[in-house]
Amino acid sequence: MPRPIISPSVLASDFGQLTIECKRMINGGAEWLHMGTQSYLLSDYAAGYLHLLVSPDVMDGHFVPNITIGPPVLSCVARSIPGIFMDCHMMVEHPEKWVGDIAAAGGSLYCFHIEATSDPLSLIKAIHDKNMKAGVAISPDTPSAAITGEIGAAADMLLVMTVYPGRGGQKFLDRCVPKVAELRARFPDKDIEVDGGVGPKTCTQLCRGREFTSHLGSNVIVAGTAIFHADNPEEVITALKNAVVTAQTNRSA
Repeated sequence: MPRPIISPSVLASDFGQLTIECKRMINGGAEWLHMGTQSYLLSDYAAGYLHLLVSPDVMDGHFVPNITIGPPVLSCVARSIPGIFMDCHMMVEHPEKWVGDIAAAGGSLYCFHIEATSDPLSLIKAIHDKNMKAGVAISPDTPSAAITGEIGAAADMLLVMTVYPGRGGQKFLDRCVPKVAELRARFPDKDIEVDGGVGPKTCTQLCRGREFTSHLGSNVIVAGTAIFHADNPEEVITALKNAVVTAQTNRSA
């Protein structure tokens, strides 16, 4: 059974105090920190973000209409917080071009969008060759079937976007929940992450997989505003983690 992991999204943090914000989340119980690199024009894709144990979203201004954290900033964070696990969500148009730079910046997990590549298996191998874990993300309009058995088996983590990638503060898309449950049914021991509009209430739905399957749902939870803007972030992180643990316990009973 995969362990519960909470990954606050750094896109919701105060970028003027980025290192302080990352440390604040880690001290509050976060295991990853979700940090982002973005592209440009998400509309160019029919279905179509870096996370750290704190995790960054990386955007290049082409895959989605924002430009955010790049390798130089990640390097600074890595130097300031020794041992940090950077789970990198790459919202970029040509994810294969960034693998070396992210690895050199200290990335630990490189998560790319399946909509942005024509050869996901080769990209997963390239990521592994740089001694990083590989994640595969799907946007809200992309079916879970896009992650084939071969791709899912090769990847270390699967990410289901529950908002459209590129901007924080969007409303959680309930229609994405069945994809989480379907992936869990096919990959019971895989880390499955959700990102977008997630708080304690929606987390409960996602972890249980609702009525769609007898398997538990996601075990890696990304939340931005719900954590960073909370009066007590530690309480929210604990509540999210407890939701995962409770769901896993109930499914095992």
